[in-house]
Amino acid sequence: MLEVHILTIFPDAFTSFLQTSLLGKAVQSGLCAVRTRNIRDFSTDKHHSVDDVPYGGGSGMVMKPEPLVAALEAVAKIAPGSWRVLLTPQGRPLDQPKVRELARRERLTLVCGRYEGVDERVRAHLDEEISLGDYVLSGGEVAAMVVLDAVVRLVPGVVGNAASIGEESFAGGVLEYPQYTRPPRFRDQPVPEILLSGDHGKIRAWRRREALRRTRERRPDLFSRLALDADDRRLLDEE
Repeated sequence: MLEVHILTIFPDAFTSFLQTSLLGKAVQSGLCAVRTRNIRDFSTDKHHSVDDVPYGGGSGMVMKPEPLVAALEAVAKIAPGSWRVLLTPQGRPLDQPKVRELARRERLTLVCGRYEGVDERVRAHLDEEISLGDYVLSGGEVAAMVVLDAVVRLVPGVVGNAASIGEESFAGGVLEYPQYTRPPRFRDQPVPEILLSGDHGKIRAWRRREALRRTRERRPDLFSRLALDADDRRLLDEE
């Protein structure tokens, strides 16, 4: 079972999310346990403040170290060894290999950054920093949801058809091949005949070729890192 603790100043933001789709089923079935903790509960002043003005001047506010570290320490007491992740634009970009790495851990603590960031001294109490990409969000809550959703679906038993996980985008370093379903023709656009042929060997080859082609066209950065074997090169030559 995966155990996840989320430190945030907006715990209610996760209420509906934790009851939805695969994640909700994982929580209900006991495959994943998720607990949110309000960082404000660890503040010691009467206003339960978690931020203050930055030393040296500047715009915005900075998350104070005392309540955030106290929250981390409280989690450590009930979940020793939990891997502590700060969601921040300064972190390493999230990708599928990192998701798989996180999914192998038994316990995770996701820290939702806010304002202009956290006091630098908090970083001594973290294990890792992760970013969704080169853009800025209002806070780490949405980022924590993305990490949680991506990780939980890799927990054994969460996805009913486990084989589908190995065919999704970024599995094996390529984007997923095109998908079709009924009807066989929609507004003069037919499903490729090969998918209706029943020849599973040809279908597998077609899907691999389309996955490679799509990766080359849409994500040349990923394609450049692929180690193509002779079969892959032959498939691309057949275009």
